[in-house]
Amino acid sequence: MTPVLGVARSILGQPWRWRALAADAREGMTPDDLVTQLLLARGCPREGLDEHRLPSIRGFMPDPSIFRDMDRAADRLADAVQAGEQVAIFGDYDVDGATSAALMIRVLRDLGLKARPYIPDRLLEGYGPSGAALVRLAAEGATLIVTVDCGAQAFEALATARDAQVDVVVVDHHKCAAELPHAHALVNPNRLDEQGGAAHGHLAAVGVCFLLAAALVRTLRARGFFATRAEPRLIELLDMVALGTVADVAQLRGLNRAFVAQGLKVMDRRRNIGLAALIEASRLTRAPTCSDLGFALGPRINAGGRVGRADLGVRLLTTSDPDEARRIAAELDRLNEERRAVEAGVQGAAEELANTRNRVAVVSGHGWHPGVIGIVAGRLKEKLGRPAIVIALDGQGVGKGSGRSITGVDLGAAVLAAREHGLLVAGGGHAMAAGLTIAADRIADFTAFLEDRLGDAVERATADRALLVDAVLATGGVTRDLVEAMEAGGPYGAGWPAPRVAAGPVRVVRADVVGNGHVRAVVAGEDGRSLKVMAFRQADTLLGQALLGAPPHRRLWLAGRAKLDDWSAKPAAELHVEDAAWVT
Repeated sequence: MTPVLGVARSILGQPWRWRALAADAREGMTPDDLVTQLLLARGCPREGLDEHRLPSIRGFMPDPSIFRDMDRAADRLADAVQAGEQVAIFGDYDVDGATSAALMIRVLRDLGLKARPYIPDRLLEGYGPSGAALVRLAAEGATLIVTVDCGAQAFEALATARDAQVDVVVVDHHKCAAELPHAHALVNPNRLDEQGGAAHGHLAAVGVCFLLAAALVRTLRARGFFATRAEPRLIELLDMVALGTVADVAQLRGLNRAFVAQGLKVMDRRRNIGLAALIEASRLTRAPTCSDLGFALGPRINAGGRVGRADLGVRLLTTSDPDEARRIAAELDRLNEERRAVEAGVQGAAEELANTRNRVAVVSGHGWHPGVIGIVAGRLKEKLGRPAIVIALDGQGVGKGSGRSITGVDLGAAVLAAREHGLLVAGGGHAMAAGLTIAADRIADFTAFLEDRLGDAVERATADRALLVDAVLATGGVTRDLVEAMEAGGPYGAGWPAPRVAAGPVRVVRADVVGNGHVRAVVAGEDGRSLKVMAFRQADTLLGQALLGAPPHRRLWLAGRAKLDDWSAKPAAELHVEDAAWVT
């Protein structure tokens, strides 16, 4: 394949290639139809262009009954609503868990049932339901417990709940083993025996919860429950579905794209008091974007769970008191700043320990805060270009680990297999992320297991590594109109990558380091137009050094994302640079 602009090896050591379109996909497409080009390049079938341009819930929503146990779960919840039972919602402590729990609580509240949230403490209780917690909830009156974003591998805990004669409905999306734990119902598109719902394995748990909410409302409608009361407006809950989906790095394909596209519209109306307060605390003054969900709102929701205040996210998303919402949002904003400081220390130590020869980076350290290891694993993955697992060891020789993967390497399945081989105390996840508990003396064996199981997949995923480009422009072509046109092909995220453009040739007029190692520069093109560029966290890399030290006579091609400068009174287009190449 001919490299874009002849760049066979960039400053970061990779070729630039077109985000390929098959020849027949280009037929009948005008050069100006940028959105069509973007959609087709991301795998949209030509016959699906119209529905993908404006992804709607109606266009992508499946019948919830196609999922195994969905009707059984909806029936049990409907019984609880009509009988006024005590229901507890047991959620995970991350954003997907918080939004899933909040969605179920708000739906049940709209149906006249006050459900109790229970979010385990990350440090004291760990991930997922424990038998002790479920029995305690039952002793306190709960006759139905719904676990969200957890429970698919909770064999012992669910067996304990069964012995205590409390019904448990599991709503999850993590990888399942062939054997399933005992539950009244287990709704998970990633069950190995799933058939109709298997095509929706990319859903986050909050998306599965939305489908359960739809099934519940339908069940109650059939029972005549709404003869004297209004039905809940489920569409108003899509802001939380969007947030959980993006924050959990779920693939933005099919139904997930519809969830996020429509959820962003709901979020912009600020009807969820808690989310409105969080947006204000995040200092966002415009309509939230997909990027804001992942980098501004999500980390703040996560912050409580990372530092021992696990219930703050659910409380924020379910409160109807504006003053309480502002207090919680401010607290989460403060905790997020604390998290950043802790994360920086762990990240530095992890980077020093990473073995650059291993195809799966596994690092461990004593005293590392378990609440930040997932973020550090993600940063390590990005820096090394391969899967990374970061393990925090306690004083008893037990490690809590979190991993992040790259496209084409199923880390969740590998962690599940390692557990089945007796290498882990606990573990599970999905393709792009996983969590685990491990004895310190098994880390070396676990590392070798991952090398053997995932090595070939990592080699295949990285062998053809290239920077994929959607368009080549002169400097003056990076405009506000271009950014807005490209946004029409969104929302963008995991599995639906944001467009990347190459611009130039340019010479660097000036460059400096700002913030946390970011390089800011002004470049001038041969068309006489100047352009502001940012290279985030690149000051100490070859890319950052090239921008900072570019001789006046040398020219560069730049590649990255065209964005609007949100900090300007009149937002102008700028380029967020991800790579560069010298013009030869």
